[in-house]
Amino acid sequence: MSIAEPLTVLKSELLQKIVPELVDLLASAQQDGRPVHKVEEDLWDVLLRTGQRSMTAFFDSHGTGDLGPTLTLPTGEQVSRLEKLHTRQYVSIFGRFDLTRVVYGTRESQALAFVPLDNRLQLPASDFSYLLQDWDQELAVEQAFTKVNQTIARMLRLRQHTDCLENMNRQMAEDTAAFRDAQPAPPVAEEGKFLVNTADGKGVVIGGQGTANVCGGERPGGVRANQKRMAAVGAVYTVDPYVRTPDEVVAALFRDANYTPPPRPEPCHKHVWAVLPQGSEKANSSIDLIYDWLLQESELRNPKGRQPTVHICDGQEALWQARDEYLPDTNTVNVLDLLHVTPRLWQAAKLFHGERSPLVVPFVRQRVTQVLQGKVETVVRGLRRLAKEHKLNSAKKKSLARICGYLHKNRQRMRYDEYLAKGYPIASGVIEGACRHLVKDRLERAGMHWTLSGAQAMLNVRSVHLGGQWQAFQQFRIERATQRLYPHRQLVVGEAYFTMAA
Repeated sequence: MSIAEPLTVLKSELLQKIVPELVDLLASAQQDGRPVHKVEEDLWDVLLRTGQRSMTAFFDSHGTGDLGPTLTLPTGEQVSRLEKLHTRQYVSIFGRFDLTRVVYGTRESQALAFVPLDNRLQLPASDFSYLLQDWDQELAVEQAFTKVNQTIARMLRLRQHTDCLENMNRQMAEDTAAFRDAQPAPPVAEEGKFLVNTADGKGVVIGGQGTANVCGGERPGGVRANQKRMAAVGAVYTVDPYVRTPDEVVAALFRDANYTPPPRPEPCHKHVWAVLPQGSEKANSSIDLIYDWLLQESELRNPKGRQPTVHICDGQEALWQARDEYLPDTNTVNVLDLLHVTPRLWQAAKLFHGERSPLVVPFVRQRVTQVLQGKVETVVRGLRRLAKEHKLNSAKKKSLARICGYLHKNRQRMRYDEYLAKGYPIASGVIEGACRHLVKDRLERAGMHWTLSGAQAMLNVRSVHLGGQWQAFQQFRIERATQRLYPHRQLVVGEAYFTMAA
């Protein structure tokens, strides 16, 4: 059989068998009154079978990739055709295929030096086609691996092992760091006026971090079998000014019926990432990695500090220490997330007036307004004065002291009157959303336990997807793999392959 003959046979089969099969299917569906959803399903099955036949013919048209008894590589190395044909599996969206190929090397027991058919087709390193990997993992960043397996099986009539999907995710994650490093800055015309960077933490349940129970009873020392490890989460974006008054913010926070907030500018080119501490590394190493990434993003998107930069965090001291170490630019504005201040004012109000008193809401509203007016010290002094007047008990005094200490310590990050006048963001909704959407929505479902490496791989791949860079990432990793796997592609490109194979 000549090289072109399998494709000629396919052409004949399409005309003589498959096209009439489609026509007969539609005709019988019309005659039987078959519902359209059933017609769709029947057509899809025919198309899958057609795809499988077409792929088989395409593979057959390439033969075994025999380029003669010996071959000289561009490096000058001469390799010989091994006697034994080698078979590998290729799993595509149209099913599984066994490819039997000629291989070149020095001897059978050593690593193969060159496989012409693999080079010609630019096959992936794994058994799974790049397209199938793409579809599998785009589903996997949103759904459990078991659910992905079920979905693909229904759509493509193709069953995969869950372990294969997990390994595929890990392998794909290996290219995310290089992809991030290779990304150019977003176009200046598409950026907002302010650069914002922010960070927070989110726990992930890691299986096997604790101690197993003994004979179905208690665990030694009360240690749980599965424990949480804290992921550091970072986000970088730009945004336009959103100028408001303290009264407008208060009206929005308390959902005043007669107030409609003006449209809020949308974040531009929001990028997020999360890092778990791995192995025996210190707990804060994940924070270090996130802030190093924030620094790189800031230098890329705001070279020489040409834009105002805002850094928003809660009161976690480790985050602010990392900010001072990695983002020491004196032009950066530090903002304590307002939504970590308001709960403490609610706590203070209930210390004085109880849980259900009608005085609680006015109390909080007044002090939130003062905080937004830049009067943090006034609020702190007032709370301490009220503590004496109300003669709080010891426990309530300690609680109020913690609240006042928090406000006093963070007062330099609470100049909300200045921030509002300049249109800076004052709440970390973006990072709170990243913690929820990037981490919690995928990694914290009921009964879900991860290994550290598996969880980190998912976070890496998911962050690319949430950043709207999925297609660019797939093209990047395919090109990177092709360069790595097939440095001698020029030997088997186009007609040269067919001439040599013939």
